[in-house]
Amino acid sequence: MPDWTMLAIAIALCLVLVVVVVALVLRGPGAAGARHAASRPERHRFRKDEGSKPAPRRAAIIINPTKFDSVPATRAELTAASRELGWDEPLFIETTIDDPGTGQAREAVEAGVDVVCPLGGDGTIRAVAVALAGTRTPMGLLPRGTGNLLARNLDIPFGADLTEALRVACSGRNKAIDVAWLELDPAEEVTTDDAGQAEEPVEGPPVERHPFLVMAGMGFDAAIMGNTSEELKARVGWTAYFVTGFRSIFIKRFRVRWTIDGQAQEPVRARTILFGNCGTLTGGIQLIPSARIDDGRLDGVVVAPKTIIGWGSVAVRVLGRSEKDGTELIRTSGSTYTASVDEPHPVQVDGDVIGEASRLRVTVDQQALIVRVAST
Repeated sequence: MPDWTMLAIAIALCLVLVVVVVALVLRGPGAAGARHAASRPERHRFRKDEGSKPAPRRAAIIINPTKFDSVPATRAELTAASRELGWDEPLFIETTIDDPGTGQAREAVEAGVDVVCPLGGDGTIRAVAVALAGTRTPMGLLPRGTGNLLARNLDIPFGADLTEALRVACSGRNKAIDVAWLELDPAEEVTTDDAGQAEEPVEGPPVERHPFLVMAGMGFDAAIMGNTSEELKARVGWTAYFVTGFRSIFIKRFRVRWTIDGQAQEPVRARTILFGNCGTLTGGIQLIPSARIDDGRLDGVVVAPKTIIGWGSVAVRVLGRSEKDGTELIRTSGSTYTASVDEPHPVQVDGDVIGEASRLRVTVDQQALIVRVAST
């Protein structure tokens, strides 16, 4: 007779992992920049009529109006908070369906503001990051999304307390973080020679690069993100992914041929392959304990359990913060990844499903984006 107690425990752990894997993916396009120093010298504007007295500094707030019941009330709250900090009234620019924040952030930089603050979900943050990567204008996070994992990894206040998040954005210290980039179906075939080395890529037409700040992936995680309704997420938050995850837990495994920094890896049959810029999830759970957001490296994770017991094994390692891997969980590190599969699978970046692909290329630009974090 099977041990039903152990089976029940394994199922419970498996379901926890579903939430874990999905909670890491949040809820975005561009060119990267060069490495920055961790701090940015103060810029002072001077009033013509007051000699050398510096004028108050000003933040730009790129606001996603769909995240608020009353945009005017939110603007009034942030204007009052800015004045209490000794800053001018913010420059408010709303996102649109056609432009989720990139164009608005570029407009703000041209206006000479001291910090640009995306106010919305992770898609808004990612869109603003595209415009700020490679500049010396810092980004101040005002997270208002479902996952808020970038804010969690940087210990930035999130949720209802916008005033405290604005205080960090205005008076915190600068921290340079990495920006990762994913190419769908790049013109580079993942092929190797007889010695197992990646062969020279075949040049082709330019491809669109998608940035991500937290994680990107192909397979199980993207399927969940694509199949979870916005209405359910609005009602119950990130736990909305639970039901979808339960239905998708045994998504068919697929064969992945992959390379790390040009070195071919042993092909694997996976349920998902993830690429992380940082590794802490909701509740402080560490999917990738070794991940660092400013080291110029990415962490690749292959999740490949065959059975419900295998899912339980993965969950035990993740929840126990174990760095020990096995056939069900493979964690690696590198600066460039390629992956090739036999048939197209859904792909997500920071929780946005951007389509299907049979080949991926993932790279990272070290410390390409300056973010304001708490001073202590």
